[in-house]
Amino acid sequence: MPVPAEIKKRVETLRQEINYHNYRYYVLDDPEITDAEFDRLLRELESLEGEYPELVTPDSPTQRVGAEPLKHFAEVQHEVPMLSLANAFSDSEVDDFDRRGRERLAVSNLEYSVEPKLDGLAISLLYQDGILTRAATRGDGSKGEDVTFNVRTIDAIPLRLLGSDYPSELEVRGEVIMTKAGFEALNQEQRKNNAKLFANPRNAAAGSLRQLDPRITAKRPLSFYSYGVGKVAGDSLPARHSDIMQQLKKWGFPVNPESRVVKGVQGCLAYYQEMQNKRDRLPYDIDGIVYKVDLLEQQQKLGFVARAPRWALAHKFPAQEEMTTLLDIDVQVGRTGALTPVARLEPVHVGGVMVSNATLHNQDEIERLDARIGDTVIVRRAGDVIPQVVGVVISRRQGRPRRYRLPEACPVCGSPTVRLPGEAVTYCTGGLYCAAQRKQAIKHFASRRAMDIEGLGDKLVEQLVDEQLVNDIADLYQLDVEQLASLERMAEKSATNLVKALDKSRTTTLARFLYALGIHDVGETTAQTLANHFGSLDAIIEADETTLINVPDVGPVVAKSIIEFFKQSHNQDVIAKLLKVINWPEVQVKAATELPLQGKTFVITGTLSDMTRDEAKAELQALGGKVTGSVSSKTDYVVVGENPGSKAEKAEKLGVKILDEAALKKLLKQDS
Repeated sequence: MPVPAEIKKRVETLRQEINYHNYRYYVLDDPEITDAEFDRLLRELESLEGEYPELVTPDSPTQRVGAEPLKHFAEVQHEVPMLSLANAFSDSEVDDFDRRGRERLAVSNLEYSVEPKLDGLAISLLYQDGILTRAATRGDGSKGEDVTFNVRTIDAIPLRLLGSDYPSELEVRGEVIMTKAGFEALNQEQRKNNAKLFANPRNAAAGSLRQLDPRITAKRPLSFYSYGVGKVAGDSLPARHSDIMQQLKKWGFPVNPESRVVKGVQGCLAYYQEMQNKRDRLPYDIDGIVYKVDLLEQQQKLGFVARAPRWALAHKFPAQEEMTTLLDIDVQVGRTGALTPVARLEPVHVGGVMVSNATLHNQDEIERLDARIGDTVIVRRAGDVIPQVVGVVISRRQGRPRRYRLPEACPVCGSPTVRLPGEAVTYCTGGLYCAAQRKQAIKHFASRRAMDIEGLGDKLVEQLVDEQLVNDIADLYQLDVEQLASLERMAEKSATNLVKALDKSRTTTLARFLYALGIHDVGETTAQTLANHFGSLDAIIEADETTLINVPDVGPVVAKSIIEFFKQSHNQDVIAKLLKVINWPEVQVKAATELPLQGKTFVITGTLSDMTRDEAKAELQALGGKVTGSVSSKTDYVVVGENPGSKAEKAEKLGVKILDEAALKKLLKQDS
């Protein structure tokens, strides 16, 4: 079966993205994306290549470890490749790794050497007759960069091995890191010198080790932990990885004090949880745990896949979290009127970024967390991107920290705020007046499905508001050619065309006008239903909650939105100005029993020849029909024009009745 073209394209795109980000990470030391995002890209490519093995090529990122080394360092060929590790992100993936190992070895249980996964730069150290002769970065796994002179400046790395029982040739592998304290001290020095701050300890370590001038490296607080060996002369090492690490320690190499041996997958997962809980207290950054089958004989039997050993696994931690103080809570009013509480924090470094603000989402979340001003809180960068407060450290609560409630009046315009039944979000009711919503309100009002003001694009709306030519939607109709032509990138012809479009929009329909007002929860269909039911704007404004709820498709939430919107004096003032310049034909009110398509759901797809899809939609809605954008088993009819696409195919599969344009016209005529 041939590989679908879209799969081939996606694979090629993924390879290009991964290679680009490899280059920025390994060569430039200036990553653009988080490790988590890079892992997702690589895992997606691995998944696609696993499903379509014919797409695997020798130069695929899944077949290699990193990027090409920098040219200003001498190249070093690794005699034993420095492979990367396969990653796990869940307990089930660790369980699968353990099961595969036991099945291959035909054993009931395995012992693992476990240790924190340090977030630094992998390095190879070659000792000949006990003397450090060469140090190299991992590079692409086959070739690295000679950084011997820089490595010699790191106090944690021995220049001469202790004792005398070491092999004549020994390659030690480990991680060059920068501790949290060292990182803070380095950035403090950078601040003093008005130099660029490092984003995180890993970048600081990599940048420091790969300085062309070793004197600069010598001033940087670098450290080192060994985690294994590469090439070794003879068979003089112990039979277990854990014993090899103890031997390295005797020869003078730092070995992570958190390392130990555990039994089985349960031991691995227990250690993972222990280190996750301990993560914040460690003097260095870690981003997961490394599991290695401890017995070397078993490692050899398990062997390798293309780019990673079968006997080792990196179990990644979730998003980075930090503790800090909640100094205050502010409110942001979004373009839709939603009020979002924002935590003002004592600045803290989280996931490589200095965070001083974080979302608290809504009032329910504040109460769920019991977050109070003055509390010690836990901050997480959700998806390693958006900072959010995820917990409160109650044990550190002191004094009487202040509780917080969202304001009853909008902090921008002073309009009352409302929280609708069944919703978590609090909204400003001054939709047509509020400055925070002004631009969005105008854009919505002018949109094609609302007042359809051609030529009034987003950028022009921004200009009109910024230049204070338009303060609410009614001001649009006071604009003249001279005012518009004075704007940047606005010629007289464009200005004239826009004024004509505004004049054209003065005649509309009640349904379009209702939708254009931007009432929360009132979409096109609901607007049409309200227009059909009440026949006039006054009747809608005067309707109480009970009356509104009795309208089809209008429940308690929508009813409350409508009532709250129309009772605001600011909104009333804007509507009054609009009604002086906008009109629509009288709507003939029909009872639900008189609407022949009441309760029927339609989907329109393809191009119609004698009417636009919007016109067809309007006619169907006027007869009580509901028009949606997707086909489901609940769809009654799919109207098909030219080039209908997948919706028509789905309708056939589901047995939904299909109407061509002629059948649609017949239905509309018959039922009108």
